Amino acid sequence: MARDAAMLDLADRTGAALLRLYRWQPFCLSFGRHEPAARRYGQERIAKLGIECVRRPTGGRAVWHARELTYAVAAPLDAFGGLREAYRQIHATLAAALERLGALPLLAPPSSLLPPHAGACFAAPVGGEVLLHGRKAVGSAQVRQNNAFLQHGSLLLEDDQSVVSELGGSRAGPGSEITLTEALGRPVKFDEAAMAVRAEWVEWMGDEPAFETASVPLEGLTEHHTERFRDPSWTWAR
Repeated sequence: MARDAAMLDLADRTGAALLRLYRWQPFCLSFGRHEPAARRYGQERIAKLGIECVRRPTGGRAVWHARELTYAVAAPLDAFGGLREAYRQIHATLAAALERLGALPLLAPPSSLLPPHAGACFAAPVGGEVLLHGRKAVGSAQVRQNNAFLQHGSLLLEDDQSVVSELGGSRAGPGSEITLTEALGRPVKFDEAAMAVRAEWVEWMGDEPAFETASVPLEGLTEHHTERFRDPSWTWAR
């Protein structure tokens, strides 16, 4: 999370547009910035189970990060025309990546955003999110900082979100989300999915010269964020 926050700082300061693709080790439960996690999940119970937790800098609701692909985009807002349009364009690019892998994605129709108390992130789709067979395959969240924004989210590859419901978060039902492996009927690993997302990002940038991929040494920019995301008082602030 500190690296994603550092990407946002860089985009805000320089106008750069950056893409990051990563996975979690160890697996982790992340909470949205304003989510009432302490009331819903309980710090003591999660500690007894040995589950790692973090609170994201973005909004949204709880996500279980296991065998999945997490993406992060940090960019100037004016390159997209606003947060809603950025949400739509980024999900359209992710949908095109899933098409490369053989899936038939759709974007959820426009709708109101769900409040932080509504339950798990994958409990129900909101407008513009990526669906496979009518079920949510990608969950995303945003935050704005001055003239830039950060959007990051999870593409489910092999593991669903059942851990969230077992810990106390609500789900819309057993068919509320879908993994890419289930949708395609074959295993989909991180590297294969990451290559497809990168390819679509590069193709998209060909029409948008203001964008450029970058391998940015973020370590020096993360220091003042790292302490916050490691602090239990931040994780369990609500």
